[in-house]
Amino acid sequence: MQQASKAANRFALTLALAASLFASGCAVLEPKLPEADAAIPAQWPLPPTTAMAATPGAVTAQAYASADAMDIGWRDFFIDPNLTELIARALDNNRDLRVAVLNVERARAQYRIQRADRVPSVGVNGTMTRTGGDNRSPSNEFTATVGVVDFELDLFGRVRNLSQSALQQYFAQEEARRSAQLSLVAEIANAYLTLITDQELQRVAREALVNRQNALTLTEKRHELGAVSALDLSQAQTSIESARTDLSRYAGRVAQDINALTLLVGAPIDPALLPSRFDLQVSGLRSLPAGLPSQVLLRRPDVLQAEHLLRSANANIGAARAAFFPSIRLTGGIGHASDELSNLFNSGTQFWSFAPEINLPIFQGGRLSGNLNAATAGRDIALAQYEKSIQVGFREVADALALTRTLAEEKASQEALVIAAARTEALSRARYEAGSDSYLVLLDAQRTLYAAQQSLVATQLAEQTNRVTLYKVLGGGWNENDT
Repeated sequence: MQQASKAANRFALTLALAASLFASGCAVLEPKLPEADAAIPAQWPLPPTTAMAATPGAVTAQAYASADAMDIGWRDFFIDPNLTELIARALDNNRDLRVAVLNVERARAQYRIQRADRVPSVGVNGTMTRTGGDNRSPSNEFTATVGVVDFELDLFGRVRNLSQSALQQYFAQEEARRSAQLSLVAEIANAYLTLITDQELQRVAREALVNRQNALTLTEKRHELGAVSALDLSQAQTSIESARTDLSRYAGRVAQDINALTLLVGAPIDPALLPSRFDLQVSGLRSLPAGLPSQVLLRRPDVLQAEHLLRSANANIGAARAAFFPSIRLTGGIGHASDELSNLFNSGTQFWSFAPEINLPIFQGGRLSGNLNAATAGRDIALAQYEKSIQVGFREVADALALTRTLAEEKASQEALVIAAARTEALSRARYEAGSDSYLVLLDAQRTLYAAQQSLVATQLAEQTNRVTLYKVLGGGWNENDT
């Protein structure tokens, strides 16, 4: 028993020494993370030019001034209750987002696997060996061992760098999930806005059809009296068929919009959640302020994902450099051995073993240099991708800010155009009914009003879609409520 105790103490001392060497291993072989140079201005190219909305319950300008877009939850940004309910259901049921979540789970499991190499693996092993031959009788040997198998002392940080690389990959997947959620929220909002728009265009086409049918009825009566020619009657009939064609086309678009929204939500949609009136004001902000520093891009999920991938690639360089140096692996254990199973744990059957292994690379045929060059090139690629993600984000925000002002001006002019076209159509109708003008003049006024109404609805859609886009490209949309 005393000898076994000494053996156990020696084995414990060996493991303690190995652990201390492992703990003192440093990752000095990993190079310093290079600084990104995205070459973008410190401020956006446009100043803020629009005011906040005065919508009850909306986010106020003062509240937004102290928060970035990513800190405004989508439940607080969108004020339409049907839209927020659809977004909530999509986050639970959308299959693309579910895949992104599962990718995070897989990356986390892979990190745990890689991290396990940093600590000794202790296990229990039991064996039975039966031997024999022509000149000797069969014999049995039973062993039971507990110990460490093939544990690498991380003297040069190779295992640590590989673990760090896996950790950064896990973080990158988490940011990819956030980016997928951000995109899903924006897609749901845009699909909802498109459905509202097509419903309104369908209503405009139906209203135009009714007006032209009334005009046709009047034209038929006047044609029977000989007041108008057959040409006017034919033109009235042509305008009706044109409006009927538009009505059918928009009905098909509405059906497609509902199907697209159902796919994004990932489950059947309750008809009560579909829009019932024309209201494109889905966000609580008229626009997001442009006077924010461009550094807010560094908090975008896709930019953070690129940064974590850069850190992962940089850690791989440290692991590739460490492969040039000697590696030490330890295998050891203590246990019992006996030729009888019933005597396996009796006194006098204990033993211990300790087998260190040192590997010194001398000639690898260029494998180690190739691995290092590949890791360095991968780091440089990741750096370029990180810089590009910042540049792309800056352009997206700048484009959205530019459209904020131009779309507001376009909307104002379109509204004035609709008012003027409606007044012209009313005057033309009165003159036609009085017999002062031909139907061609009224038809031209109807077409102008119809086109102006369609253009106004399209501009309103573009304006609201741009607000959603600006909220998204500034990094908002993956928080549920204000943080």
